[in-house]
Amino acid sequence: MEGDRHILCYLAPDEKHFKFMSEPTKKIDLIEDADASGEVAKVYDEWRAKSGREKVPGILKCFSHRPDFLHEVIRFSDTVHFSEGHLDRRTKEAIASWVSWLNRCPY
Repeated sequence: MEGDRHILCYLAPDEKHFKFMSEPTKKIDLIEDADASGEVAKVYDEWRAKSGREKVPGILKCFSHRPDFLHEVIRFSDTVHFSEGHLDRRTKEAIASWVSWLNRCPY
């Protein structure tokens, strides 16, 4: 229906199609930006300052209960995703944008 929000989900590996769910199911309790304190808030603030974005993405918030690990994930991501290599950054961003669009995730 028009205006309904749907989430693209993969079926089991032996399935050949995708299915759409009306609402996402959250399995990891994320620490949201407004609720972050201590080390988590510090890592979030560093990420926002470096990225220029206002909100930390959910994929990073998955690691919010381990701020030491979150910091390392961000460092790794900067090295792999946001640097030049076999693919330039522009190509990597295009691929990430396309995958996000396919999954109906904001990028």
